[in-house]
Amino acid sequence: MLKILIPTLLLIPTIWMVPNKWLWPSTLLHSLIIALTSLTWFKYSSETGWLFLNPHMATDPLSTPLLILTCWLLPLMILASQNHMMTEPLNRQRTYISLLTSLQFFLILAFGATEVIMFYVMFEATLIPTLFLITRWGNQTERLNAGTYFLFYTLAGSLPLLVALLLLQNTTGTLSLLTLQYTSPLDLTTYATKLWWAGCIIAFLVKMPLYGVHLWLPKAHVEAPIAGSMILAAVLLKLGGYGMMRILTVLDPLTKELSYPFIILALWGIIMTGSICLRQTDLKSLIAYSSVSHMGLVVGGILIQTPWGLTGALILMIAHGLTSSALFCLANTNYERTHSRTMILARGLQMALPLMTAWWFIASLANLALPPLPNLMGELMIIVSLLNWSWWTLALTGAGTLITAGYSLYMFLMTQRGPTPAHIISLEPSHSREHLLMTLHLLPLLLLITKPELIWGWTA
Repeated sequence: MLKILIPTLLLIPTIWMVPNKWLWPSTLLHSLIIALTSLTWFKYSSETGWLFLNPHMATDPLSTPLLILTCWLLPLMILASQNHMMTEPLNRQRTYISLLTSLQFFLILAFGATEVIMFYVMFEATLIPTLFLITRWGNQTERLNAGTYFLFYTLAGSLPLLVALLLLQNTTGTLSLLTLQYTSPLDLTTYATKLWWAGCIIAFLVKMPLYGVHLWLPKAHVEAPIAGSMILAAVLLKLGGYGMMRILTVLDPLTKELSYPFIILALWGIIMTGSICLRQTDLKSLIAYSSVSHMGLVVGGILIQTPWGLTGALILMIAHGLTSSALFCLANTNYERTHSRTMILARGLQMALPLMTAWWFIASLANLALPPLPNLMGELMIIVSLLNWSWWTLALTGAGTLITAGYSLYMFLMTQRGPTPAHIISLEPSHSREHLLMTLHLLPLLLLITKPELIWGWTA
């Protein structure tokens, strides 16, 4: 564990001491080496599932894929931010990369924590760098509003969680993930325990976000700089799913009845946010709403508490992390050239940038879950397990997948096909930096087709 944590921590003095002209190349190389080293976590050698175990940190098949995704994303964020940060003063560039590094540090501690309180503290700590990213490097003046939404939605959701965790600590005497699943079943019969159940789960549902408490997400995405959007879509939303999978083992007998309204909201949200995507004019907003739709499936898969549902949720979280991050990068390359996120103003780009269109095509197909991509594996497992739980879910999930295909193709056709507008002149060609960025997003996704058991979680 320290093999990754110490280099991540030492990346911060590196950022501040490296000569000006080597700032971006050296931080990129350093973070890429960390990302490659993190692949050693995939080695499962123990029977219990817990590996790299020390008193505070450990990995198991559930946290490993998310940890590696976190490490994989830092070099990608540095690659993506390079162009639009070049005009800023050097100290601001260094601060920006330091924030990204601190975010990775907190996320590794969150996903690797064996103690629930430590997970909670790191869950909250990730708010601070993200808030700075959104409110300082966002695009429009709306960014302060978006930051406020982001902060207060998350805080209002997660303060009851702290109280719930302290109550749990009082009752069981431990909050270690290693022993929580073996504690004697709690007596959950009173009204107070139902409130306690809600307190435990709502923080994660806000983070996911569940339809109904999702309003902070499109705002945060639209206003955030590219690195903020990438880390938000790829890893921060997954904190919610991970936390739910961990905490639901303790809430056992209550979840069966109390999860109904949340499952209904999640499934209804798939259709609603998908329909919202169909009439978006803003490219980043469309991708943000599509994240809410995909996370609705994940919430459904986790809450019905079956091995298939949990496996599908984990696969979809990883696949969605890579796909949506890739889509945000593509939206950013468009924005850097046309200085507009409005889809109708920047269309017909296939004639101008044909190779970018190939990336757009692969990313859009991944978003609509084309077989045999991991996105489809995850969605099918969740849909099948939901169908096993209740027949009626088929109507909602089926309509959801149909709408997803609709808006993904709409996004691709709007931005790439058709006549190029007359006002688009002197476009910059696409750079090898951008092609490398897209390759590093989509190559892992394509490689996971050949060995999906790496991200299957506990059922592998």
